Amino acid sequence: MPELPEVETVRRALLPAMQGRKITAAFVGRDDLRWPLPPDLADRITGRHVAGLDRRAKYILIRLSGDEVLLLHLGMSGSVRIHHTPPQLAKHDHVMVEMAPDATGQPAFVVFRDPRRFGWIDLFSATAESQHKLLANLGPEPLGNEFSPAYLAACLKTRTGPIKTVLLNQQLVAGLGNIYVSEALFRAGISPRRRASSIRGVRADRLATAIIDTLRAAIADGGTSLRDHVQPGGDIGYFVQRLAVYGRAGEPCPTCAAPVQSLVQAGRRSFYCSHCQR
Repeated sequence: MPELPEVETVRRALLPAMQGRKITAAFVGRDDLRWPLPPDLADRITGRHVAGLDRRAKYILIRLSGDEVLLLHLGMSGSVRIHHTPPQLAKHDHVMVEMAPDATGQPAFVVFRDPRRFGWIDLFSATAESQHKLLANLGPEPLGNEFSPAYLAACLKTRTGPIKTVLLNQQLVAGLGNIYVSEALFRAGISPRRRASSIRGVRADRLATAIIDTLRAAIADGGTSLRDHVQPGGDIGYFVQRLAVYGRAGEPCPTCAAPVQSLVQAGRRSFYCSHCQR
C-alpha cells in the first residue's frame, strides 16, 4: 500500500495539473471501489474549480469551489497518471477528470487507475472534514510541527508492544507504514523487537530524527516502487534503490555486512540488522 512519501509525491505532481484550474469534464466508470462511490460523482464535480490540494496521512484532499473536498485514497494498487492529450482508457482506469487548459493552452487529463479496487474516492462538505471516518482519529503528521522527540517519547512511554508495531498505529503518528518504519528503525539503530516504552531520551531523539529524515529522503526520490507505485508522470519511485533493510532479508547490511534478518510482527514482515539495531 502506498505510504506517506508515495502519496505526497502524487499530491505534488497533481498541483500544476489541477490547482487553480476548472474541471471541465469527468468520467466515472463504476459505482464502487472499496466502498460505494458518491452518487452522481461526475456531474457533481464537473464545473468546479480546484482551490488546492492537501495531504493528510495517506489521503489526498482536493479542495473544490463550493467548500467541498474530494478525497482520494490510493488503496493497495491505485495510481494516478497525468496526460496532456485525451488518453485511451484501459480496463482498470476507473475515474478521469479533464482540467481546463493552463496559461500555455495545455489541458490535463488526470486518470485514477486501481486494478485491485482497494482505493476510494469520496466527496463531502469541508465542514465535515474533521469528523470524516478516515480522518477523525489520525495522529499528528510526522513532518508537521506537532511531531517531535518529546511527543514521540510521551506516546511510547505506556506502550508495552514492540516499537515496530506501535509506530504503525495511525492514531499515534499519521502516514507511517511498513517500509518507512523499518528503514527509520535501521537509521536510528533500534531493533523492531524493542519494547516501545523503552524508547526515551537519546533513543527517542534518534528515532524521531530518523523518521523525519527517512520520509524526506523518500519524498525527494519520488517514493518507493515495489509493485504498483509509479509517479504520475510514469517514473518509478527511486527510493527503492536506497532501501537499507526493507525487502533485503539475507543480503548484507550496508553498514556492517551482516545478513539482514526478517520476522513477522502483527502480520507484517519486519527487516532489520541484528548487529546494528539494539
